Amino acid sequence: MRRSAGERRLLGGSLLVLIAAAFFGTLGPVSRFAYEAGATPLAFVAWRAGIGAVVLGVVLAVLARRGSRLADLRRVPRRHLVALVVAGVASAVLNLAIFIAFERVSIALALLGFYTYPAMVSVAAAATGRERLDPARLLALGLAMAGMALVVLGQMDPGGALRLDFLGLALSLLAAACQVGYVFAARGGYLSLPSRQATLLLLLVGEACYLTVAVAIGGLAPILAPLGEPAAWPWLLVAGTLGAALPVVLFQAGVRRIGGVRTSILMLFEPVVGVVLAALLLAEPLGPGQVAGGVLVLGGAALVQRGAGLPAEGMGPALPEPAAEG
Repeated sequence: MRRSAGERRLLGGSLLVLIAAAFFGTLGPVSRFAYEAGATPLAFVAWRAGIGAVVLGVVLAVLARRGSRLADLRRVPRRHLVALVVAGVASAVLNLAIFIAFERVSIALALLGFYTYPAMVSVAAAATGRERLDPARLLALGLAMAGMALVVLGQMDPGGALRLDFLGLALSLLAAACQVGYVFAARGGYLSLPSRQATLLLLLVGEACYLTVAVAIGGLAPILAPLGEPAAWPWLLVAGTLGAALPVVLFQAGVRRIGGVRTSILMLFEPVVGVVLAALLLAEPLGPGQVAGGVLVLGGAALVQRGAGLPAEGMGPALPEPAAEG
């Protein structure tokens, strides 16, 4: 049976988001290897954003030489540029907040705090009338978040206890709130900019934030330190390309096609990939609870595709990429 254009767009957008989530899921093991090679977390996020921006800049330059047109920033509505800067700052604060949370509380508790954001997105989207929460989506959200909890709690050491620290937990929730703002901005805040160009600008805004933080806390030495650690370079390159440039472009394109609620539910695939990679690359055991959690997340992802022929947003059709992308 042939699918309608709306169904194909929904399935295609869902695939983009799932691939983005899978690439984002590589960042846990990659960051661990980078830290072991001498990079600090602040240096890691700064080099990730910087390398990602360079890679995308080269790609856009090559495409421009081949005739692909870019949006003229002088003609982009001011509100779109403001939304993009807000999204970039939100993304930078997200990364810094979750990193500090990892320092103050257990990783399991920090991740549980952060991955409350799909529920926040769903509630905010329903409250603002952007999307409707039908029973299928509510059930999909419940399955996916229950599966995420099983996956993340399975990472705890046997007999380990959750370290409770108010500031650490608050920072993980701040990261979740920043992700909500980022999702809404990416969905419709700067549609005059193609996904690739928007991603480049987002990474540049994030890089400016990281450099500002580094200067504020004592200088650029921690960020420049990996230059003297050749063993860290491959991991930073992987983080910048497969962990930044590619998945952020895919995420930007996907959320425009399928909306914030579906995107947020599908992004719960990220911790599943991270845990599986940790088991394969870092010899961290994968328990039956984590396997069951992964199945629930995938079940939620499949369920959220119900109603594929309907518009991605309750208030209108899925949003197209601007023609400037070429």
